[in-house]
Amino acid sequence: MVADRTRSKLLEAAREVFAERGYYRTTIRQICSHARTNIAAVNYHFGGKLGLYTAVLRQSVGSAQNEAIHKAFDQDAAPEEILRQVIRARLNEACGSDRFNWRFRLMVHELAQPTPAMSRVIDETMRPIYNRLRELVGAIIHLPRDHEKTRLCTHSIIGQVAHYAHSRRVLARLWPELKMTPEQLEKIANHIAEFSLAYLRAASSVPPRNARHGRRK
Repeated sequence: MVADRTRSKLLEAAREVFAERGYYRTTIRQICSHARTNIAAVNYHFGGKLGLYTAVLRQSVGSAQNEAIHKAFDQDAAPEEILRQVIRARLNEACGSDRFNWRFRLMVHELAQPTPAMSRVIDETMRPIYNRLRELVGAIIHLPRDHEKTRLCTHSIIGQVAHYAHSRRVLARLWPELKMTPEQLEKIANHIAEFSLAYLRAASSVPPRNARHGRRK
C-alpha cells in the first residue's frame, strides 16, 4: 500500500537524519526532503516530530531484539540454560546487527540531550525484558526479583553485554583482532554466561549472614 510505503520511507529517512543531527537539531522539513514525502505525512502517520522520533527509538531498541529475547525466555529449560540463550540473543542483536552504526549515533545524541520519548520507549520495550531478567536471576540465586542482590547481579550481566555493544570503537583499537564475527560473538556470549553463572552459583549457595555467624546479642 502507498500509505505503508510512505511510512517506511519516513522511518528510514528519520533514523538517518536523527542519527546525524539529534532530535532537537532536526526539522520535519529535513526528514521529508530526505524521504521525498509531503510534510503533512509526518502528522498523518506519526502525529508529529516527537511521534516519529519515538517510532525510530522503538526501532533502535526494537522489535527484533524483543522477539529474539522473549523466545529465549520462553524456552522450556533450566534457568541457567535460559540465561545463556538470553545473553546470546542480546549480544547478537546488539553487536551483530547492521543497524549498529545509526543506532549508536542516535543514542549518543539521546544521552547528551534526553527527550521525552526515551522514558516511554523504556517502559514499552525495555522494562518488560528487564523484569523477566531479574526474575530469571532471582530464580538462580533463590532471591526475589526486587532484592538488591538480584538487581546488582542483573545489572552486572547487562553491563557486560553493553560493554561490547557500546565500546566497539575503543575495542577496535585495544583489540584489533576482535571483529565481532559470529564465531567471536559466540565465544563472548559463552564467556559472559560462564563468568556470570560462576558468581550466581556461588551466591546461591552462601547462607544468610546470621545463619553463618549467629545473631549478635
